[in-house]
Amino acid sequence: MDIGNSSLVTEFILVGLTEHSETKLPFFCLFLGICIVTVAGNLGLLTLIRLNSHLHTPMYYFLFNLSFVDLCYSSVITPKLLVNFVSKINTISYEGCMTQLFFYCFFVSAECYVLTVMAYDRYVAICKPLLYTVTMSPCVCSLLAVIVYVGAFVGAWAHTGCMLRLTFCEANTINHYMCDILPLLELSCTSTQVNELVVFIVVGFDVGVPSLTIIVSYTFILTSILRIHSTEGRFKAFSTCSSHIIVVSVFFGSGTFMYLHPSSVLSMDQGKVSTVFYTIVVPMLNPLIYSFRNREVKVALKKTVSRKISSI
Repeated sequence: MDIGNSSLVTEFILVGLTEHSETKLPFFCLFLGICIVTVAGNLGLLTLIRLNSHLHTPMYYFLFNLSFVDLCYSSVITPKLLVNFVSKINTISYEGCMTQLFFYCFFVSAECYVLTVMAYDRYVAICKPLLYTVTMSPCVCSLLAVIVYVGAFVGAWAHTGCMLRLTFCEANTINHYMCDILPLLELSCTSTQVNELVVFIVVGFDVGVPSLTIIVSYTFILTSILRIHSTEGRFKAFSTCSSHIIVVSVFFGSGTFMYLHPSSVLSMDQGKVSTVFYTIVVPMLNPLIYSFRNREVKVALKKTVSRKISSI
């Protein structure tokens, strides 16, 4: 990505999540713990799916992609957040800021699309079980994955490209713990109307289309579940979807709360708290909620550990 700097500003100062010195150490320990759990959980899930052939199914293929996105997602955001808690002034170069913005937008968009594809996968599995193998063939799954990453790239480049056209004159203090879109727009000394329109269109598409797809999918899923006569069958079908519903609600809810609102309704400090949910908390929750409560993953974990122990 070729980054051209037409701005007078060569670096930005990140304010961080809090400016109260007495809370920085507890926050550092908290988010360091979250970072460790996030990396361990997602790496563990990636390893389990890779090593266990019975997990090579469409559902776990998309879980593999979700864990990959979450791992990269956390790596883009968390290091700078941790630095804010242990340094007096946390700076980031203009080029570094634009790079972080691009990858942040890329992975947050990819997360939206992967969650949407997972809802479609559950729809096919529950509503059309006899056609599941054909509908979710390896070719179709690979095509869906390509669409996810291409769509994420287009959205990320739209945001970053529009940001690169802005000029930053003197103000260089970002009231955030990362290079996010809205805090950067506040610092521009040129018109941001085009950027705001792009934010509304791209974020509206990234939230609206996936949300509509997920709602429609779960409407059909709920209808199919209610047709199941046995209580055990209903519970089993619903349990495969409940974790997805929880994560989707947290992710899309906090994202919508942050971006699709009048500027007078939400302060930037409140926005930072909202951003924490889908940039820090959700990547940690995904492997825990989705997978480590899953019986097949538990069985795979036991088998993998047993193989390692027996090989020693």
